[in-house]
Amino acid sequence: MEICSFYSTPYYCIVNIRRNVTGKCLISNQAMLPILKEKRLCSGFDVYGVNKNRNRRSFTIAALKGFDSLDSNLLSESYNSDMVDGKVGTQDVAGRGKSVPKVMIPSLPSETKGDSVAAVDSCLWEWKPKLNVHYEKSGCQNVNSAPILFLPGFGVGSFHYEKQLKDLGRDYRIWALDFIGQGKSLPCEDPTSQPKRLDESAGDGNNVLWGFGDEAEPWAKELVYSVDLWRDQVRYFIEEVIKEPVYIVGNSLGGYVALYFAAYYPELVKGVTLLNATPFWGFLPNPVRSPRLSRLFPWAGTFPLPTTVKKLTEIAWQKISAPESIAEVLKQVYADHTTKVDKVFSSILEVTEHPAAAAALASIMFAPQGQLNFKEALTGCRMNNVPLCLIYGKEDPWVRPIWGLQVKRQFPEAPYYQISPAGHCPHDEVPEIVNFLLRGWVKNVESNSSVALPLLDSPESVEYDVVKDLEFVRQGMKKSARVQFYGSMTSQWERLAMFLKSRFPYGVYSP
Repeated sequence: MEICSFYSTPYYCIVNIRRNVTGKCLISNQAMLPILKEKRLCSGFDVYGVNKNRNRRSFTIAALKGFDSLDSNLLSESYNSDMVDGKVGTQDVAGRGKSVPKVMIPSLPSETKGDSVAAVDSCLWEWKPKLNVHYEKSGCQNVNSAPILFLPGFGVGSFHYEKQLKDLGRDYRIWALDFIGQGKSLPCEDPTSQPKRLDESAGDGNNVLWGFGDEAEPWAKELVYSVDLWRDQVRYFIEEVIKEPVYIVGNSLGGYVALYFAAYYPELVKGVTLLNATPFWGFLPNPVRSPRLSRLFPWAGTFPLPTTVKKLTEIAWQKISAPESIAEVLKQVYADHTTKVDKVFSSILEVTEHPAAAAALASIMFAPQGQLNFKEALTGCRMNNVPLCLIYGKEDPWVRPIWGLQVKRQFPEAPYYQISPAGHCPHDEVPEIVNFLLRGWVKNVESNSSVALPLLDSPESVEYDVVKDLEFVRQGMKKSARVQFYGSMTSQWERLAMFLKSRFPYGVYSP
């Protein structure tokens, strides 16, 4: 269930459900609700309308179910603009009575059809002893183009950005890296010493789990797969490999790291795009931020793993790394189950077969939190004028839309695009739309906002909300998804109207 927050006094809206009679009532939260024999709280089957002027706010709600006739005004289904301080508060937000504008956008390039596709190179960069960073790059020939770095979510790697590397690499210089401890950036040697310890279930030396020994190797004594390690990894990668400030795009965990990094090193960042960024990371307290509290947890992701953690990890790993478990997770995070995830599935499965993967997972889960939380990192980016763009899949079962809207509230000038249908990984589920939006946003930032943001008619229209259906062709079939752009001038009450309309698909909005 989504949560919609307000600063105004909450209201309960009830409706009379006697046949052929439409009732309406507005009461404050201090009032006692009457006995609901003939009345009930509005539900997903209700038709609703919201009227607002500068002096009063009221809700008019009529129950659709069980009625023979309704006021014709309630059936207009148009979303008219409200005047806020003399300005129009919304634009192009329409119900079924007024068609949503359709925009045809480019499809992904197809190698089978002879389209030009950017070549993708797989590379290794030695950052620290025994810790090689795997990354993929494309578009190196675009010497004067903007550099873009993609950061992956938890449990995946650079392979999750194949559709961006091949498409955006035709216009920009693109990098996508694997975080240390994930993807193909796992250590090349066992971080602990263990004299021929064999995995009991395997029975031979081919399936020994690394990191389960009794003593850490010298190079791994300080190793913890934490957000602070990944922040430093991104810093040195930009300084030593890319060698200039970049645009950073991060999905889920990658979005958190992108924001966290930008708050520390804004001079290395040209802008940040969050793709359903997780708003928190880590369970244990940070030793710098909370030194006393952190002492209560004697182990915080270092090597070797404690005996109890080893046993729990071995048991949990058998379930987590099972192919059916991976398939179930992918089914959860993708809203459109027709999306082909065969390559993603096989790549994740390949990572789980690495001997260091199980211990890496334990280290990640017990690693301390970062020195800045998500909100503080967001504040740091805003104070340093780091451009921010938000692109969120609406049907994400993990990072619900409310989290993106909270970022928008704290960073109102940041463009916020909500895509539906799309889940936790919009860049892989609707890459046509995400690539289209990224291209337009980079052009907007590079031009100092003289070029309008994607879907907007002019740079000035950034204040207003816009809804459009973006159409594209995939595998010979036309597909589409609705994109909602949230402007900086829209009030909380207008947000409420749009929230209600999204939650009640059979409802009707009337001004």
